Formats: sequence, structure tokens, C-alpha cells
Amino acid sequence: MRVGARIFKTGIAITLALFIAKLLNMPSPVFAGIAATFAIKPTIYRSYLSIIEQVQGNVIGAIIAVILFMAFGNHLIIVGFGAIIIIILMLKLKLENNVSLALVTMIVIMETPGENFLQVAGIRFSTLFLGIMSSFIVNLIFLPPKYEKKLYVRIAHVTEDMLKFIRITSRHEVDYSLLKDEIPEIKERVYKVEQLYTLFKEDRAYSKKKKHDVQRKIVLYKQMVTILNLSFIILKRLYHYKNDIVHLPKEIQEMIQEQIEFLVNEHEKLLLMFLGKVKGNAENQKIGDQQRNELMDLFHQKLKDETFRADLQSYHIMNLLALLVDYQEELEHLEKLIDVFQTYHKHNDQNDITLAELDEQ
Repeated sequence: MRVGARIFKTGIAITLALFIAKLLNMPSPVFAGIAATFAIKPTIYRSYLSIIEQVQGNVIGAIIAVILFMAFGNHLIIVGFGAIIIIILMLKLKLENNVSLALVTMIVIMETPGENFLQVAGIRFSTLFLGIMSSFIVNLIFLPPKYEKKLYVRIAHVTEDMLKFIRITSRHEVDYSLLKDEIPEIKERVYKVEQLYTLFKEDRAYSKKKKHDVQRKIVLYKQMVTILNLSFIILKRLYHYKNDIVHLPKEIQEMIQEQIEFLVNEHEKLLLMFLGKVKGNAENQKIGDQQRNELMDLFHQKLKDETFRADLQSYHIMNLLALLVDYQEELEHLEKLIDVFQTYHKHNDQNDITLAELDEQ
């Protein structure tokens, strides 16, 4: 586990909860510290949702505890029976993530002395609620999570490594046993990028002024992740269809390699274009279209030859060519999104990601 902001914020939240509880002279401030450990989440949005669910769990635990105590007392068997009821109820309400807090609330309240039960139970409930709110305040104010720069850096690094493998695989220069081992690792890295994108999407701006900025960035990064997934699929197809590709006529092999080289270069260029390091070039799209059309025309002509069709799994090559067409179209769409984004955000300092930072991370 890496030491990050979330770990420090958990410590700050516990400290704040204990401090406020003691400041208010609450009899059992430790309960506030316990509750504070449940509410720190990776994004402010998730923390907000968590607060709502935890308050519900806290209320459910308190109500069940009061009802059971008033009806049957606080015998150990009754406490265990109450735990079963709360777990079933929380699962039915789809609040399973907060079962632990509800159980803590029930136990804390049911262990309240018999005299002045309702008063003491109310104080303990308030103490737990204080801990929950302390965590939310800390998550909102101290070191608020910022995932955009981390997301771009991870996309850039995974893309760079993936495109290297696509290049050398298309040239038949790769060690296929090495690539076989690398593919699961790359898949895991792509999955982590998707998780980070989800966190970035949830970490939305709450001011109306930033709403359009954030929405444009969400769409743009979604397209980057889509293309990253597509390039990974192409890499897998190049590996699985290696024997079919080798048996293609030399002319088609060279044209496929040329098309892949062009698309990979475009992919790299667009990541730099997002940083404002290069400009778009409309002529490149014409070149890509011409290469694609020539490749498709030649392949269709070859399909008319029965010998050609008999010598290879033609549907494998058709699948690969279709993926390359999709790849090109998705890259063109990304270029349009970047162009629109930069048109409306020429002076936006939120996109201040440097090449030096890519090297450092």
C-alpha cells in the first residue's frame, strides 16, 4: 500500500473528531474517533454518498438498539440477535457497505447503562454522527483529491508502452513468448486506468462556473480511455493472428504495417496535442484515408482469388482490418474533441501538465 493523501486524511479526521468531542465535553469521545474511520473515501462525490448511507446506517442501528433494549434489555444474546436483524435489514436496503457502522452504533447504544438510557444513548449516537461529519469535512477541505493529472500521466505511460509493442509486433520483430507474458500485465494497467477515470469522473466540480469545463474533460478523457482499450485489442489480435499475417502476400503485409505505423504515430501526436506541444494537421487525415482505402481495395481483390482464401483464415484478417478502421475513426474523433477543448480553454491553467512531469511519474 502506498502512503498517500487518503491515509493522512484518515489520521486528521480521527484527530478532528476526538478534538471536537472533547471540546464539547462528550462522555465517550473515542466513539467519534471510531466513526471517523468509516467515512474517508477516494473522491468527494463518493464521500458525499457515503455520508448519506452512513447516516442511514447510524439511524437504523440506533433505532434497533433502542427498541431491543426497551423490550428485552441488553443481554448478550439480545445484542447478537440485534446484529442479525441489522445485517439482514441493511442488506435488504442495499446498504451493505455500512453494515459495520450500524453494528457499532447498535453495540455502543445497547451497552449504555440502564439509568437515563435514552439520554445517554442520544449522546452516544450524536458522538458517532460527529465522527462521520468530521471525516466528510476533512475530505472536503484537506488535500481534496485531484485525479486529472494522475489520469493523463497513467494514460500516457500505458499508451507509450502499448504502442511500442504494437510497432514491433507489426514488424514481426517481437519476442512472442515475451509478449505473451506482457499482455496480462498491460491488461491490468489498462484496467487501473479505467478505475482512475471513474474516480476522475466522480470528482466533479460543484460550482456552476466549472461545470462545462469538467464535462468537456470527462468526454475527452473517456475518448482517450476508449482508444487505449481499442489499441490493446489490436495488440492482442496482432499476437493471436501472427501466423495468418505472416502468410499474407508481402504487399498486404507491408500495407498493414504502414497503416499501423501511421495510426500509432497519430495516437502519440494526439497525446502531445492535448498538452499543446503539437498542432493538428488536416493533411494527415487524407493520408490515412488513402492508405486505408488502398489496403481495403487490395484485400478485396485478393479475396476473389480462391487460392488466397484457402491459404489463410481470411475472417481473422478482416477482423484486424475492421479494428484498424475503428482505431482511425476514434483517433479522428479524439482530435476533434481536443480541438474544441483547446478552442474554449486557451488560458485554462487546469491543463498545465508538462513533459517533465511525465518523466518524473
